[in-house]
Amino acid sequence: MSTPDLNLLVHLDVLLAEGSVARAARRLRLSPSAMSRGLARLRETTGDPLLVRAGRGLVPTPRALELRERVSQLVRDGEAVLRPAETLDLKQLVRLFTLRTSEGFVENFGPDLIGRVGEEAPGVRLCFLQKPDKDSTLLRDGLVDLETGVVGKTAAPELRVQALFRDHAIGVVRLGHPLSQGEVTPSRYAAGRHISVSRQGLERGDVDEALHHLGLVREIATIVGGFSTALALARASDLIASVPKRHIGILRAGMHSFPLPVATPEFTVSLLWHPRMDADPAHRWLRGHVKAVCAALR
Repeated sequence: MSTPDLNLLVHLDVLLAEGSVARAARRLRLSPSAMSRGLARLRETTGDPLLVRAGRGLVPTPRALELRERVSQLVRDGEAVLRPAETLDLKQLVRLFTLRTSEGFVENFGPDLIGRVGEEAPGVRLCFLQKPDKDSTLLRDGLVDLETGVVGKTAAPELRVQALFRDHAIGVVRLGHPLSQGEVTPSRYAAGRHISVSRQGLERGDVDEALHHLGLVREIATIVGGFSTALALARASDLIASVPKRHIGILRAGMHSFPLPVATPEFTVSLLWHPRMDADPAHRWLRGHVKAVCAALR
């Protein structure tokens, strides 16, 4: 079955509105012969004469009358689809955005983001989901609007990526911990009992690699899957947590933080979205607020 020429819908809409081949041709800036050929094709496609002679003019057939409103609406909808997006009316916007974020993002950046969004667009709600892995299937399937995190090698190549901020690891202990007093040297740091944070359950990471180059090994007392768990344990014990400085700033309130005595790589926390949402005005507006919130919180 051949695909119908959708341009004929425009021809039919104008013909039914004007009731005249000549007037329809002038409106579409076509020659009368070209318009007549369009009507012939419409008759062949629909299997109906559509417009028939009545005296000196043309009148629509019952089939044409049946199609008139539907065709007019289809043409208007098509024009709306192809028209540039209208100015976004934030006060009237009603929408739910779903954000899949790494642990600590909501606690640290969520209050400011929710406040900004609610002030400008009271009909917009934000749904935050935990991000247990780097699988981008939910973004591709349209179930998630935005993701945050460190972009890995497995990220889908079609995703749009915008850097939010640079971050690095620091040490965190409870107030009154021995490391909260005096200089934290590599040997003092390594001598303590540590918490390893790994979603995959790995015992060793960048900190251990840096200590290894100095001939030091730290004792891993426990392995946990998230930063909030690591900080909760460190807050209630003499264990040492090594966590991102900016990403979980709020979560370590009331604890003692210190620079790691070894060099570990910096990393970039980014915002990710699917290209289908790239030009959406509301989506673009939300992306701007996420970036602004992350830039404001140092």
